[in-house]
Amino acid sequence: MEKSLSESATKNLVAAIVEGDSGQALKHAQELLSSGFGAEDIVVHGIESAMSRLDAKCTLEQFNLLEIMLSGRAVTEVMKVLYPGGMPTTGGRGKVVMATLEGDVHDLGKNILKIVLIANGYAVVDCGKDCPLQKFIETAAQERPDAVAISGLITPVIPQVKKVRDLLAGRGLQSMKILAGGAALKQSSPASLNVDYVAESAFDALHFLQSLGETK
Repeated sequence: MEKSLSESATKNLVAAIVEGDSGQALKHAQELLSSGFGAEDIVVHGIESAMSRLDAKCTLEQFNLLEIMLSGRAVTEVMKVLYPGGMPTTGGRGKVVMATLEGDVHDLGKNILKIVLIANGYAVVDCGKDCPLQKFIETAAQERPDAVAISGLITPVIPQVKKVRDLLAGRGLQSMKILAGGAALKQSSPASLNVDYVAESAFDALHFLQSLGETK
């Protein structure tokens, strides 16, 4: 029978993730598993708590890219231990289909968002980088997510982003929410990109998705 986790039991795991120490994060996650705690509880009370702390630091403008990369790596390693058969394919808080569209081979921002969303209970279908627009739309039509997320580091992908809403509507998905982010896209407004929201950061994107859940 799985035991219930307390904040004190996960404090070392949380601290290791926030500090970006993959080795210590793995050690503490394995200790929790060995002590009889379940993977889901470790995610909720450990990884999500760490993400909340990073979120607060981001809000306080103490966030830096190296920090979130190291923390993201630690989370990835812990998730491999918690789910050795692969990441959970379903998330209780919703589903997101994401991609970096064709012509853009940069996927760091997308990968960070993926980690943040999975750690916060979302199912993520990742279409990868340099993804053809049609593949992205077809995946959305097949998966029927709560939202689609587009990451863009370079401005040439903007014309593709603008087409997403009409292409979704052509598949009967006109009410699907469209989230955009990344260095190139966050310079534009939602109206100019023809999307519902432009996120400043991975946590900003998370907050938008959480707000969708609250209005259901």
